[in-house]
Amino acid sequence: MTMKRIYALEDWCIDCKRCEVACKVFHSKSKDPVKAFLFEQPRPRNRVRVEGNRTLSIAINCRHCPAPKCVEGCISGAMTRNPETGVVTSNPEKCVGCRTCVSLCPFGAVTIEEGPRHPIAFKCDLCGEVPGVPGSPSCVAACPNRALIYVESEGN
Repeated sequence: MTMKRIYALEDWCIDCKRCEVACKVFHSKSKDPVKAFLFEQPRPRNRVRVEGNRTLSIAINCRHCPAPKCVEGCISGAMTRNPETGVVTSNPEKCVGCRTCVSLCPFGAVTIEEGPRHPIAFKCDLCGEVPGVPGSPSCVAACPNRALIYVESEGN
């Protein structure tokens, strides 16, 4: 199945973290950077993260694998893959915080954050307003160097 996926070009990444900010704002209640960062509780979480430094850095994000190990290993059914769109999502209401998805992801794209009751898995949802349906990734739009690209792809 072909679908659009986000890929990071490490040679172009300058560690500005604008992708992280855009992701947090997209996933915030207010959609306003100042309100999201200063006033919202709980604070919005970014689903992409930049690792490295200004010499060598790269954005880490979900590849929405055709056969995702995170979905296969999820004991609660919180990680699912939409068979029509290929988008892999995490349902925080179902997540039990076991961290199996974190250990199984070959790209390090799943993170655990403190939730209201227990830790919860978070990952890129392609900025979809509806779970399992891709949107227009805010991280790609925010990248000043075009180090993130959103292109059609067959596999990982």
